[in-house]
Amino acid sequence: MDVNVRYYLSMNSDREKRSEENISFLNEVGKKAGITFHIDNRTDGAPEVVFIGGGGTEGKFKATIDELEDPIIVMTTGDNNSLAASMEILSYLRQEGRKGLILHGDVDEAAAKIKDMLQAKIALKKLQGFRLGALGRSSDWLISSNVDAQKLHDVCGMEIVNVPMEEVFAEIEKGGYEENEFTLDLKKHDFDKDELEKALDIYGAFSRIKEKYDLKAITVRCFDLLEPIKNTGCLGLAILNAQGVYGGCEGDMPSLISMVILGELSGQPVFMCNPSRILKKDKEIVFAHCTLPVTMPCAYKLMTHYESGLGVAIAGDIPLGDCTVFKCSGDLSRHFVKKANIVKDLHEEALCRTQILVHMEEGLDYFLTEPIGNHHLVCCGDHTGVIEEFFKLI
Repeated sequence: MDVNVRYYLSMNSDREKRSEENISFLNEVGKKAGITFHIDNRTDGAPEVVFIGGGGTEGKFKATIDELEDPIIVMTTGDNNSLAASMEILSYLRQEGRKGLILHGDVDEAAAKIKDMLQAKIALKKLQGFRLGALGRSSDWLISSNVDAQKLHDVCGMEIVNVPMEEVFAEIEKGGYEENEFTLDLKKHDFDKDELEKALDIYGAFSRIKEKYDLKAITVRCFDLLEPIKNTGCLGLAILNAQGVYGGCEGDMPSLISMVILGELSGQPVFMCNPSRILKKDKEIVFAHCTLPVTMPCAYKLMTHYESGLGVAIAGDIPLGDCTVFKCSGDLSRHFVKKANIVKDLHEEALCRTQILVHMEEGLDYFLTEPIGNHHLVCCGDHTGVIEEFFKLI
């Protein structure tokens, strides 16, 4: 990774020696973190950090603050009053309503943290103007899932675009979809061909709406499809997610926001699911839902939607191992994130079609005492570090 550095060096009498030590520290951090720092030959489009080389640099920083883009990552060393100057700078940023964080520690500590901080900064920039489509209102049972669109935009730059269900129905009525690797693979599975084609027509409708409104994510009031269409949105959302367009169920906007954040920070497919059962004695929880990205499971089969017995749902086996469980509120003021471990794929009759048994060493009480809605998000791998850095930056 290339990273530009805005370097501020103090006016010590041993300036040259101090500068050599600073650059050596920077290079060691870069080597351990897999980062190439550029002080003089800056790289276009690369993220930027501020490096405070010592005390007395606060005025120099203030003079250039208008050239810097929030959030500002302020790197320090443990020498030459670098930390003290950085604290004064961060205090000034807060007073000015600007966003920033101090990165302080030895080479190993700095190297371990800087990639998460940079990844969080890149993701936050990418979310500016990120358009979320609300295809219909949230389902009637999601009584705690309203989102203030203006607050969301103010915090992270994401925008909500409302699309009435009448338009969704009209697009489904048109029928048709573009064939791709995922539709072709789905057709190889043993399932009712007519029902599969109906589900793929719904996918086509979602895709056309996504293109029309330049959406990068959608959530659908999908249970409204059951009565008039006699099919579900499960398959359409599964394909969109595989194509890199975040797709959520039940018009649940906080979950879609959470899905986008987790996906952008982890780079992994994301499973939106219900906590279905908590086994406190064993420190385990069961998550289940009827859709997930078709690129996420190591194997899957097609079934009907659990609650209705209609349409086409995905029953997938998600790879076992480390995972991240995450949810945030619609205004990003609260979040929950824990490293966990997928220990078993389940196939029970009385749950939604994709089911995972997850071991959580800590955090299970949260689901019973202060949950952020019912749906939560799961992806493979431990991404708790970058998520925590993201929420420090907003």
